[in-house]
Amino acid sequence: MKISALLTSAGINIGLCVLFWSLYSILRKQPAFVRVYFGRRIAEERRLLREAFILERFVPSPSWIMQAVKCTEEEILAAAGLDAVAFNRMLVFSIRIFSLAAILCLFGILPLHYFRRNMHHLEIPSEQLHIFTVSNVEVKSRWLWVHCVVLYIISGVACILLYLEYRHIARLRLLHLKRATPNPGQFTVLVRGIPKTTKESCSSDIGDFFTKYHTSSYLFHQVVYKAGKVQKIMTGAKKACGKLDPSTDTTLDQSCKAITYRCCLCGASSNSLQLLPNDEVVQNIYNEECAAAVVFFKTRYGALVASDLLQTSNPMEWVTDLAPEPNDMYWSNIWLPYKQLWIRRIAMLLGSIVFMILFVLPVTFIQGLSQLDQLHQKLPFLNGVLKKPYMFQLVTGYLPSVILLIFLYTVSPIMMLFSTLEGPTSHSERKKSACRKMLYFLIWNVFFVSLASGTVINQLNSSSTTKDIAVRLASVIPGQTTFFITYVLTSGWASLSSELMQLFGLIWNFIRKYILRMKEDTTFVPTFPYHTEVPKVMLFILLGFSCSVLAPLILPFLLVYFFLGYVVYRNQLLNVYRMRYDTGGLYWPIAHNTVIFSLVLTQIICLGVFGLKRSPVAAGFTIPLIFFILVFNQYCRTQFLPLFKTFPAQDLIDMDREDERSGRMEHIHHGLRSAYRQFPGTEDIKLDKILTVGNDEDQGEGHSSSEPSEEETCQDKEPRRDLSHPTLKGLPVSRLQNLVTSIAFLWTAERGLFVAH
Repeated sequence: MKISALLTSAGINIGLCVLFWSLYSILRKQPAFVRVYFGRRIAEERRLLREAFILERFVPSPSWIMQAVKCTEEEILAAAGLDAVAFNRMLVFSIRIFSLAAILCLFGILPLHYFRRNMHHLEIPSEQLHIFTVSNVEVKSRWLWVHCVVLYIISGVACILLYLEYRHIARLRLLHLKRATPNPGQFTVLVRGIPKTTKESCSSDIGDFFTKYHTSSYLFHQVVYKAGKVQKIMTGAKKACGKLDPSTDTTLDQSCKAITYRCCLCGASSNSLQLLPNDEVVQNIYNEECAAAVVFFKTRYGALVASDLLQTSNPMEWVTDLAPEPNDMYWSNIWLPYKQLWIRRIAMLLGSIVFMILFVLPVTFIQGLSQLDQLHQKLPFLNGVLKKPYMFQLVTGYLPSVILLIFLYTVSPIMMLFSTLEGPTSHSERKKSACRKMLYFLIWNVFFVSLASGTVINQLNSSSTTKDIAVRLASVIPGQTTFFITYVLTSGWASLSSELMQLFGLIWNFIRKYILRMKEDTTFVPTFPYHTEVPKVMLFILLGFSCSVLAPLILPFLLVYFFLGYVVYRNQLLNVYRMRYDTGGLYWPIAHNTVIFSLVLTQIICLGVFGLKRSPVAAGFTIPLIFFILVFNQYCRTQFLPLFKTFPAQDLIDMDREDERSGRMEHIHHGLRSAYRQFPGTEDIKLDKILTVGNDEDQGEGHSSSEPSEEETCQDKEPRRDLSHPTLKGLPVSRLQNLVTSIAFLWTAERGLFVAH
């Protein structure tokens, strides 16, 4: 590919970025889209904005960029949790290491690539990209030691930065454990694989077992029911009751009879809803008991001990794990039989592998588009398409990465489906599983399959053998740098602009509000898609390390992506996405392992390139570097990884003693009884305006229980109606609003007179 084709792709993506960023700075000020761009802040501050005509709303401004950059790590931690801080540290690490790599490689290695051979150089736009790669260095060149030295520097600094970041996230995780608000998950154990008995119910078996074997620490338990449909019905009933007018007294007659209505279209009759007796509802739910329960303990240490122990001689029975946070519980999967989980995991693993293999076909087709300059020599019918220069530049420089990006949009939902079918017990576990699958998928298809297909297309001829293609894989990265650069431009720059614009949310908001005429759902605020963004960042880190020494021209484009991502993601975490649950920084070990893999893979590739260039000195010095990285990884795993797998008993015991000394333990135990609610709709419906008829005893008892608590009252307050806007504060808008209202009234009146005539 020529530099001109790369410039064409860069120009298109730069234009899209400027357009999207300008539109975002305008649309974020419009009250009609405030829930799209400020979902988290609106949900937490509970504000409803009135529309007002302000000229500044229609002028692009970069103020939001400064707000995102000036935001401190403490503010991100308070707003989005430790997972957001860990993700932000991935970007900071990338900016630091690739800034150093760009300085060393662009000023130290790139001139060696360009001027090493005695050849006539064309103008820069007409040059081929391989001129700027290691493939332009002569065999047995004396200057390959420069590549080896730069590789040592980059690897050493990467290890230092990686150690500092790992230590920082581990310290924040310990602080996250000791946070002021008690975490109910630290007192709770999820029990699965409960054996069934014919004599007593599941609840009695659980109580007897933990009373007998965990007498000193057992508190109480809560049985999990196989009632997914019941939960959906109750949630819908809650929303329906919430739509009733609270100013009118509504009467529920427990002894009501079915009322028959006749349809006005077909004449068929249908019965209205009939309230079931309470004992019948309870009996139906008890019949749905499953072999799982949530068991509560008196202390954090007691719950930790119970979760780590093997309860019986049969590992498939009475399986205990620390329960996720209440908002993190994935109730739909908890009732799954524990003995099925290993079958589900194997099936989903095979399904993921098959899907990754099938995706090789579109990737190979895309690589064919990027290698049209080689293919059209073997396929003469392409000459007519490629006669025009701009068409050739567009097809080879921009179209392949766009097609690959479109295909990749279908991968994330499929991987999330595979992760759901595995049977995870928490939303965060499901998202982490999907994150790993996406990471493996991107590394395999975008990196390895692109390299292999590009090698086959470049080197394929009648005399090629399998051995020849395998030998040339070591030096294929310089030839594939063109595709990787265009992929960074499209999947990096353009996707960041799409994330900033929230295109899907913007389109859905428009359809819901103006086409379907549906009321805005104020309760739904999306969570940050770690399962798609973390693998994307890790893939770019892999591309940066593997191409830094061999093809350093990719580094400026990667640096721009990381700087843009640093601003965009901080803005989205602060304004758009809401934190419903937090894993405590468990995404960082995934990032650490990926960086170690990238460093080792880079050194192996450089070792192969040095061997092909017949530089035994550079190749010999690269081998110890590989062992050094592996030893460093083992040290980090020993030093920090245990903190991410379990909680330290010393800290838990100290926290338990402090709570007992201050008298907070009884309050925590009382809060555990309402922390994990499988059917939240049954306790959230306000009954202060509902009178029960036909049951005097229940009516007397229900009066006290229906009084809302102070916490519920604070949470269900009416949203405040303000004239302030998150981006337009302190502006005199009341007069402008009155003016707009008057003009609208006059326009309506004039329109009415016109219609009358």
